[in-house]
Amino acid sequence: MTLRVLFAVLPVLTCGFLAWGTMLRLALVTRKPRDWMLLVVSCVLLVVWVIFIGLDKTPDTSGWQSDFGAGGTLLTGLAVTVYYLVADIRHHENRNNGRTQVPWYPVPAPYTPPPPQQQQHGSGQGYGYPQGQTSTPIPNRPDVPPQVTPPPRIGQVRAELDELSELLRNRPPQPNGPPKPGGPYQDPNPTATQDPHQ
Repeated sequence: MTLRVLFAVLPVLTCGFLAWGTMLRLALVTRKPRDWMLLVVSCVLLVVWVIFIGLDKTPDTSGWQSDFGAGGTLLTGLAVTVYYLVADIRHHENRNNGRTQVPWYPVPAPYTPPPPQQQQHGSGQGYGYPQGQTSTPIPNRPDVPPQVTPPPRIGQVRAELDELSELLRNRPPQPNGPPKPGGPYQDPNPTATQDPHQ
């Protein structure tokens, strides 16, 4: 953000003499050919304005040439500042929205289905609807849901679960009922829940 502000005020603070620096940053950030061309134009304009200032023959540079050169430099700096702000804000909005299109990657054309082909029968075409189009018959299949084959590991897991459930069913019941609190399989800390059988 601070770089954006710095490059936005650079042409104004330098009376247009460093406007090319702002355009260089914009061209590097956006990588658009238009911005590279405007960088070259701003450099050429800077040279032209300095030549006009140098052509003034008056001792205090108060002739029309220096006035024209200084005015052109200031206007170039102002124009570069405005263009920089607009282009940089648009570039960052497009980038944040994910709609940035790089110029070297062509956008694919949308798919358009081929037009239907009409077959002509015998004597000619009449007005209205096409006559007697033939289409390939689609075989009638009964509504049978497709059978999904389970992965090979699921069969092994099912077999192990069946075996485990069979072992638990055949296990003799515990003679003393449920295990006593504090036993090897119980939480030694008392819990906040109460036994519903009490």
